[in-house]
Amino acid sequence: MAEISAKLVQELRQKTGAGMMDCKKALKENEGDIEKSIEWLRQKGIASASKKSDRIAAEGLVETYIQPSGRVGVLIEVNCQTDFVARNEAFKALVKNLAEQAATADSVESLLTQPYLEDQSITVDQFIKQTIAQLGENIQVRRFINFAIPEDKQGVVDSYIHTGGRVGVLVELNAETDAAAKNEEFQTLAKNAAMQVAACPNVEYVSIDEIPAEIAEKEKAIEMGRDDLANKPDNIKEKIVQGRIEKRLKEMTLLDQPFIRDQGISVEDLVKQVKGKVGEPIKVSRFVRYILGEGIEKQESNFAEEVAAQMGSK
Repeated sequence: MAEISAKLVQELRQKTGAGMMDCKKALKENEGDIEKSIEWLRQKGIASASKKSDRIAAEGLVETYIQPSGRVGVLIEVNCQTDFVARNEAFKALVKNLAEQAATADSVESLLTQPYLEDQSITVDQFIKQTIAQLGENIQVRRFINFAIPEDKQGVVDSYIHTGGRVGVLVELNAETDAAAKNEEFQTLAKNAAMQVAACPNVEYVSIDEIPAEIAEKEKAIEMGRDDLANKPDNIKEKIVQGRIEKRLKEMTLLDQPFIRDQGISVEDLVKQVKGKVGEPIKVSRFVRYILGEGIEKQESNFAEEVAAQMGSK
């Protein structure tokens, strides 16, 4: 029969809440037929009629993992349905282990197929399924990213978790020598940079030269259309708009932010200070920020309607 696509496996997972490998096996057994595969999973006791995967998972935790070398780091978001489960020790332990395992994975799918860190006899996907049964809520590995410094480069990867696992940041800084990368001032800079990104939700780029031209043009078009400039001469309007754009672009860049621990200097000034102390160039290479549940549409429910629906279904 035809190869079972990842898209088809994902569709069956969403419909049943079953693990990825179970879904793939079900589809192979039933020649890719979704409905027959659902029945097959239910017959095997793998999927139930009232599937937990229907429940929107918008709570959970953002977690990080940094290898002891400081050269590899992970930022991961794992979702559940309620804050109550997010604070459960079993859930927190799962997320912590998944962050460590994601250091060697290149996608959520590949992570799910790995042997689980604390029980090599089962996969990550199977352990998550067991945890869903234990805690009674849908659990999903939503996303992760890992940074790894190449062997021919020096530097450090660091992270910061804010507000109880609701905001997380991963950063990479590079230096020219291993001695500089291990310097205490350099490593403190990395930690401060991660905290800075967490504190500045509008920051999207390291520096202005990283901002795509189309973003700058879009900002210009917005400013040119402002009502307060409608009656200004074109030459005056251009100057005003240019000033506003420069200000807006700086708001989007990490290096142009006032340093959170000393508002009198910018992050770029701080980098220069540390550069002087370690005696070689320093580069903030990249960062990523996760905010728990961002972009997920939370389901609004009416408790009375839910009870009535359940009573009617019996």
